[in-house]
Amino acid sequence: MADDTTAASGSSEEELIRIRREKMDGLRKSGTDPFGGRFETSHAPGALRANFAEELEVTIAGRISARRDMGKSIFFDIADVHGRIQCFLNAKNVPEAEFAVFKEQLDLGDWIGVSGETFNTKVGEPSVKVSGLTVLSKSLRPMPDKFHGIADRETQYRQRYLDLMSNERSRDVFIKRSQIVAEIRKFLWERDFLEVETPMLQGVAGGAAARPFETHHNALNMPLTLRIAPELYLKRLLVGGFTKVFELNRNFRNEGISRRHNPEFTMLEAYWTFADFSVMADLVEEMTCHLAEKFSGGLQVETKDASGETVRTIDLSRPWKRASYRDLIKGVDPEWFDRTPEGRREKCKELRVEISPAMEDHEVTQQVFEKCIEEKQFDPLYVTHMPTELVPLAKQNAEDPSVVDVYELIINGQEISPGYTELNDPIVQRKRLEEQAGEEIQNIDEDFLLALEHGMPPAGGIGIGIDRLVIMLTGAESIRDVILFPQLKNREA
Repeated sequence: MADDTTAASGSSEEELIRIRREKMDGLRKSGTDPFGGRFETSHAPGALRANFAEELEVTIAGRISARRDMGKSIFFDIADVHGRIQCFLNAKNVPEAEFAVFKEQLDLGDWIGVSGETFNTKVGEPSVKVSGLTVLSKSLRPMPDKFHGIADRETQYRQRYLDLMSNERSRDVFIKRSQIVAEIRKFLWERDFLEVETPMLQGVAGGAAARPFETHHNALNMPLTLRIAPELYLKRLLVGGFTKVFELNRNFRNEGISRRHNPEFTMLEAYWTFADFSVMADLVEEMTCHLAEKFSGGLQVETKDASGETVRTIDLSRPWKRASYRDLIKGVDPEWFDRTPEGRREKCKELRVEISPAMEDHEVTQQVFEKCIEEKQFDPLYVTHMPTELVPLAKQNAEDPSVVDVYELIINGQEISPGYTELNDPIVQRKRLEEQAGEEIQNIDEDFLLALEHGMPPAGGIGIGIDRLVIMLTGAESIRDVILFPQLKNREA
């Protein structure tokens, strides 16, 4: 029986599954376990091909990703997520039963282990001459089309394993994401930052203005929330005496989903005692450029659409531009801050910026910032000195208390990183949180305020959205393209 991809061309998926189940039963009848066990390997397929040498005795394992049957000889590819290598199976070189198993019972997508000797074919293709074969797992469903992959984006996200089988670009993105996270850790470790872990279940959701997911602890009979940010716990560590800390953390926010937002996401937060927001901006700039040069081939980073076509090129060349929030708003409308609140609302109509009657005046201004500045800024821009109302956990500017000493880093039309000169005055912090709590934006964490009363040193702090950073560095289109299993609505819904 030939491989079902060719033998049953045009057959329905149900028919292909039936054929594969028959082959599974055939394996069992012949004494072969279709779902094998432990198998020792000497090389991975991609690594063997990348560092190829002839006349090596090797043992490799992977998924059958291609097959060319030539009667008594069969060429096939074995692959894993890192790469592939060609194998050559000849009836003269293996026991008759093993050759029959491969020829009659195995299909594209099955996992096998092979042993043999490396050689180059006449056309120079690195290959393995198979002398032994072991079945590791029978695939009961056909693989996605090798050449077209999965066209439906929703299927790519819901069944990521199929996407990874058929889409080399997706595989590369997720391998690169892992490498980027590892390099971020290394970058901070080399600068004496200590990696820590803080609670994901919290009694008070703080550190950001966001709606939390709520749960209940049965044994303690108390309500808890999944954290929206680790900030208030990391600052407790500064009070305790740690001077440089960071956490690569999972945060959860019970809010909308978009190409930039997922309710579960990864953040880096780092705090550095005796620093301020400008020092933290330098740190982020240095780290991001280091990552771009290591993983994107340089400081000119291409962003792509769903088809893989380049949309634009982001220039990360240093130094990055810095401009105040107020000056940027005045660049949209020079008279903005001279207008009355009603006049600003009228101006929003002219600017085609949607606002709601419930918005406070500073929220109206922020809406103009997001729509007219943030979404149109692609090269790196540090927006500094934001309005005090927007950032209750940052220190007010000594010369102008209406603004705080912060930056917001924009790249590719979205916020990548906020950075603060941290507010360490417990009296002012309580007042600022109470003002925010009155607007139902953020609950007050009394234990955090108690910690501040024991003395928190001056510090700079940053947050970096890892998902958005990976979007930028890999040129991905959406946050769903850099999260292995993004949140989706149930099919039933």
